[in-house]
Amino acid sequence: MTISNSNGLLQATRDARGVVTLTLNDPARFNALGSEMLTALQQALDAVARDEDARVVVLAAEGKAFCAGHNLKDMAAHPDLAWYQQLFAQCSRMMLSIHKLPVPVIARVQGMATAAGCQLVAQCDLAVAADTASFATSGIHYGLFCATPSVPLVRNVPAKRAMEMLLTGDFIDAPTALAQGLVNRVVAPEALDAEVEKLVQSIVQKPRVAVAMGKALVYQQRELGLDAAYQLAGQTMAANMMDAAAQEGARAFAEKRSPAWKA
Repeated sequence: MTISNSNGLLQATRDARGVVTLTLNDPARFNALGSEMLTALQQALDAVARDEDARVVVLAAEGKAFCAGHNLKDMAAHPDLAWYQQLFAQCSRMMLSIHKLPVPVIARVQGMATAAGCQLVAQCDLAVAADTASFATSGIHYGLFCATPSVPLVRNVPAKRAMEMLLTGDFIDAPTALAQGLVNRVVAPEALDAEVEKLVQSIVQKPRVAVAMGKALVYQQRELGLDAAYQLAGQTMAANMMDAAAQEGARAFAEKRSPAWKA
């Protein structure tokens, strides 16, 4: 299955397993998140949300950069408050779509991810990076504090580490991003696809309903107090256990065999 978009800035495919690969395809502009790119991403994410056979999204990119964030040249050409508000609202909607998607989203980071591009990595549920990749919330170098990138960044990286990135705009390398929790795994560039595939394969072997419930629960309970978080988690587990996949899993455990889940 191929999902097409009219502007060519995003390539989207889905394989027989339900693995959707979305590839940012504007290397000349470092895959910047202009309005057209955001529209293409939004359309693709909306299509995945409607696709009950989708299991995982891999977010990749062509060229040297993963994503350089917003295009400052475009922003400088539109000194208008309403224009800026529309752009950032559009970007925030797309980021929230990743957050709300019922399937995991894995960032495949082959190069530089700056500003809203670093935000994009942080917003994904998982991230695998080449050891040559680098990350920065660099807007401060140009007088623009990376306010919207700070939202997922502080939810992934310890507060003082996040504040250092936001206040200095300095780059961190992939091993540092791994140590700070921004990415899950770091490998040599030639091993990047294989490492992403390991995560994909592990996820698609699990029941979709359990993965979807789990993703939603993790993000919802994080914003709650401890008592409310446990209440929501208990309700989620009870509902999960009523699903046929969990019932089969419990029987398989009792019978000392592998679960026989429906594809």
